Amino acid sequence: MAYSGVAPNADIPETDAQVDVTCGPLLNFKNMDVTPSSSIWHGSVLIVTKPGQPQPRLYLRQAGPVIPDPALTAALANTQGVAIDGLRLFEDPNKAFWRFSLILPLEDFEARWSYTIPGLRYPDGGENHSPWDFVVPSRTQSMRLMFHSCNGFSVGTDMDAWLGPNLWNDVLRVHAQKPFHVMIGGGDQIYNDGIRVDGPLKEWTAISNPHKRRTHPFSNAMRASCDEYYYANYVRWYSTEPFKEANGRIPQINIWDDHDIIDGFGSYTDHFMKCSVFRGIGGVAFKYYCLFQHHIAPPKSTYTTDAPQTMQAVNGTAGADPRQLEDTFVLEGEAEDNSWIIGKNPGPYVEEKSRNLYMRLGKRIAFIGVDARTERTRHQVNYPETYDLIFDRLEREVAAAHGDIKHLVVLLGVPIAYPRLAWLENILSSPLIAPIRLLNKRFGLAGGFFNQFDGQVDLLDDLDDHYTARQHKRERREFIQRLQEFAGNHSVRVSILGGDVHLAAIGRFYSNPKLGIRSENDPRYMVNVVSSAITNKPPPKAVANLLGRRNKIHHMDSDTDETLMNIFDGQPGGVEKSAAWNKVTMPSRNYACITEIETPTTNGDGAMPNGELLPIPKDGHFPLHTGESTAGSSHVAADGAASTGGMHGGLNVAIRVEINPQDREGNAHGYAFSIPALSYDSSAGDGRRHHHRRSLHAASLRSRSRPRSARPQTAAN
Repeated sequence: MAYSGVAPNADIPETDAQVDVTCGPLLNFKNMDVTPSSSIWHGSVLIVTKPGQPQPRLYLRQAGPVIPDPALTAALANTQGVAIDGLRLFEDPNKAFWRFSLILPLEDFEARWSYTIPGLRYPDGGENHSPWDFVVPSRTQSMRLMFHSCNGFSVGTDMDAWLGPNLWNDVLRVHAQKPFHVMIGGGDQIYNDGIRVDGPLKEWTAISNPHKRRTHPFSNAMRASCDEYYYANYVRWYSTEPFKEANGRIPQINIWDDHDIIDGFGSYTDHFMKCSVFRGIGGVAFKYYCLFQHHIAPPKSTYTTDAPQTMQAVNGTAGADPRQLEDTFVLEGEAEDNSWIIGKNPGPYVEEKSRNLYMRLGKRIAFIGVDARTERTRHQVNYPETYDLIFDRLEREVAAAHGDIKHLVVLLGVPIAYPRLAWLENILSSPLIAPIRLLNKRFGLAGGFFNQFDGQVDLLDDLDDHYTARQHKRERREFIQRLQEFAGNHSVRVSILGGDVHLAAIGRFYSNPKLGIRSENDPRYMVNVVSSAITNKPPPKAVANLLGRRNKIHHMDSDTDETLMNIFDGQPGGVEKSAAWNKVTMPSRNYACITEIETPTTNGDGAMPNGELLPIPKDGHFPLHTGESTAGSSHVAADGAASTGGMHGGLNVAIRVEINPQDREGNAHGYAFSIPALSYDSSAGDGRRHHHRRSLHAASLRSRSRPRSARPQTAAN
């Protein structure tokens, strides 16, 4: 066995020095090293303590196979563990962050690992739940994934109607039945919007003069109060059960989105986004995003207007401010995790470089997490060179895997296959709104209709966030075409995760049926699993029904269509959430479970139970393949756990939907479908595949033929 630690075969002492802990433990997955002879799992545990504590120590040991095996259990009975000393990432006069780095081998069996941190003492005297445990796959397994987003409450949520993060109880029940190897946070893991309502930005937000608001300084005093707010909000939320329990037992992978900073960050007008207050809170939010969500040391200082050295990014990180470093320790000189794909240039509003993720999720699944917030403006999601870095990394990793990678999971902060709302954009940005805006400015008319930052219609920042917004369409199309090309070149199925919109849906791209290509052989077939919110309140059912009515067949390009899939074949638990005819959007809190299909239940990929192939439908309002034809609550994987299905090597996807928001047990109803593995030979010579290959190549050339300055900054048709 391989460990990271200081004392292999260490016994856990009966007593250790007391450690006053404020938050934690939080468990993260970092990456895997996969070679023909071994697979090594990398992760970490974080705790937050009071300052001046003795160096804490974590004890780790293998607890045996997940599936009981008496012989293995007996062999492991006398196995001792390893002691791992905490590494201090950050400490100031109020708190300290400690990370324990875990490096462990994958076995021939799915294994449970146990860890304890002796001496933890919580401020309220609460139970420390020690020992904690987590599960890793065998060296021949792909990971079992849980996906969530929007894990918090928007400002003004009626807490009498929407009680706590109760759906995490269902996550823990499913995890107990069949453990998740990782939980993927798609953004908005925490809601920091209250900083402008009852926090240190309240007075600034109330400034009525837009010029004074834009030019307001972000002093060190304001930075310190914002720093205190973000820290306290993280501690409060990450210590809230049952989310706290999941944090210590299921390794996390996270990207951030606007609410991790403040609602709409990046999507307001450029001149306002560049104001000092927004730049300042962007830096403070990044600091705690690094610490709590990634277990890495933050920049030494963040932006203030009274410390000139912090006002311009230096190699993507603001210069050091002696005032911020007074009585403060920040770990320096640590090599970056190999999971990072770090952008070349700082973002326009956050003085840091984007941090995208590449990870291997077990034997056959690769993962990309796109940081779509650090570089975001109203006119771009990411810099063109960031996409190049991502695809260059993918090419290297697939080449090194020698054919093992069969599925690529792409994580985005917002959905990319989703109904168009251009008609609403046109209304809200039309001259008709101008008189109302003037009355709002002078007399406060329709105050809730306009945001308090740039005076625009409040809903516009949400619409501008979407890939389907008119200013993002070209960037969206080019990104999807590059994913199609990657899928075709390597016969790797691509599936996309996205949240943000507070309801569940399944979007998908696919080859225009006129091309006669089955989904099993179609590199253009890419599912977008839309799962949100796991905690925030859903939209009214009228909004979900409106989106359902807008579910048209869209033509992304001449060869690619897109639409939502019919999956919601009934109301969850018989409780009405939307119209009976609406099978495509579900306005109820939810999360997703993704499991590789290990055992087929039919006579081969694409086959119906009687052995016949599912005919290619006329359009995407009908099932595109067998795995969609059985979609709904009767699908074998609706329980969130099943690894059997109609397509060996594909994925089962379950959406677990909350039945009653006031049920503290978080009981849920499942809907599921299957995604087929991709079987595509890019060198095939028959006319249909030859045409398909030419189309993919042509799309790539069209994308790359434009000068870099022309993409993806402007709107597309």
